[in-house]
Amino acid sequence: MADRFRITLGQLNPILGDIAGNAAQTRALWQEGRDAGADLVALPEMFLSGYNAQDLVRKPAFLDDIETAIHGLARDLADGPALAIGAPWRDGSALRNAYLILHGGKITARVFKHHLPNETVFDEMRVFQAADPGGPYALGGLRIGSPICEDAWHEDVTETLAETGAEFLLIPNGSPYYRGKHDVRMNHMVARVVETGLPLVYLNMVGGQDDQVFDGASFALNPGGALALQMPAFDEGIAHIDLVRGPQGWRIDQAPLAALPGQWEQDYHAMVLSLRDYLGKSGFEKVLLGLSGGIDSALVAAIAVDAIGAQNVRCVMLPSEYTSQGSLDDAKTLAENLGCHYDFVPISTAREAVTQTLAPLFAGRDPDLTEENIQSRLRGLLLMAMSNKFGEMLLTTGNKSEVAVGYATIYGDMAGGYNPIKDLYKTRVFETCRWRNANHRPWMQGPAGAIIPQQIIDKPPSAELRPDQKDSDSLPDYPVLDRLLEILVDADGSIADCVAAGLDEADARRVEHLVYISEYKRFQSAPGTRLTPAAFWLDRRYPIVNRWRGRKG
Repeated sequence: MADRFRITLGQLNPILGDIAGNAAQTRALWQEGRDAGADLVALPEMFLSGYNAQDLVRKPAFLDDIETAIHGLARDLADGPALAIGAPWRDGSALRNAYLILHGGKITARVFKHHLPNETVFDEMRVFQAADPGGPYALGGLRIGSPICEDAWHEDVTETLAETGAEFLLIPNGSPYYRGKHDVRMNHMVARVVETGLPLVYLNMVGGQDDQVFDGASFALNPGGALALQMPAFDEGIAHIDLVRGPQGWRIDQAPLAALPGQWEQDYHAMVLSLRDYLGKSGFEKVLLGLSGGIDSALVAAIAVDAIGAQNVRCVMLPSEYTSQGSLDDAKTLAENLGCHYDFVPISTAREAVTQTLAPLFAGRDPDLTEENIQSRLRGLLLMAMSNKFGEMLLTTGNKSEVAVGYATIYGDMAGGYNPIKDLYKTRVFETCRWRNANHRPWMQGPAGAIIPQQIIDKPPSAELRPDQKDSDSLPDYPVLDRLLEILVDADGSIADCVAAGLDEADARRVEHLVYISEYKRFQSAPGTRLTPAAFWLDRRYPIVNRWRGRKG
């Protein structure tokens, strides 16, 4: 019986639905593993289909293509190491989230997921059927247990594997990022190795899929919780690890330990990666955005340049008579700092034409929010025309504070295809800009240095739709607003919780009301990077029509 077992781990980036492309990545990884003398080549959960596939896995023709691809991989990769790969799989009349072991030209083992997550972004109970916990599979004299993702967050599946003879745990994951997620994963996995006494590999996929970002950061633990491998976060990677049998059983030889980024870098990298992959996986190469001279559009421009390069980013200033000279100067300076193409498209003439067209209908009525929103909608119209003409995806730039309370114009500044800062509160927008000015990393395609002018960070936020307008005219100051939203939205708290936290009850009621009546806007808004477990879309699902309001007591 061999005393050494080598595994090649693929922390790779699949494209959802690109079965042929994902299979090609699999073949390339398998070849690299064979060249390295691997006994097993392993990929993450649902790698062949991509993840989170939602209702796509219910389509029979899609499952037919998955089965064809699996049998093709088994046939083509028969002469060499075993392959472990995740895919949706029909098991009689049941559809399973499966981990399939291919060896010697056939499927030698099938592992089916037991705990199906049904919270936050996951609806696995909707599309899959749970299986009973199973036992390990044998390869090269090693008995391996592969609890799939959520199954390793519960002790029962790994306990069953240990009791039925598993000597090692290989855990395939499609675990999306949220702030602090790595620590949560590590705590669960340390608990599993302490409970079972078995070495463990946590293999996660990487890449963006709609709003979700899979951050990789795969790792390995030896019994007792000692870290034997740490792969990078947010980057693809391949690692070869060796398990060695000794007097105390199997242990993982020490492998490289990549440094993990801090919280601000994690969020920023997530936004860059999600935008890059959303564009690349949907066929876009270039973007444009309205550059107002404000902090939100400045941050989105920086993210876009870091994601796809300045040569692929068009910044457009669309001033009205209310746009300050400071905003004009700041927008131009930012575009120059980033090296972007910059267009100057005044809207005053178009706004006057619309105003005159509507004048007979609006006669006798005072100007109000209607006229302000005409400006925003004109900008949306012009930007979408440029998007159509140049084939560039329009990015929206509303932060989470604005998205939460509806401080954005539907069919105006909400127009567009993607919003990388949708889950970033305004106070964090400021801090993220400061972080980016002070930090540069090799994965950023934009320039180093203070690219966002300090005056953009320092000036009071304003939509500039009327003279001397400030956001604080319509909303509580952002530190107060964001604290209220953290309670009401992120924590699903109440008016009483806001008051208990020392916040004003009238402010809390007003903000709660704005959150509820803005649901229809969010329902029609562009997707954006998920950074928290309380992101708007799949994490938080509320009715559009809703008259309930909280009480203090």
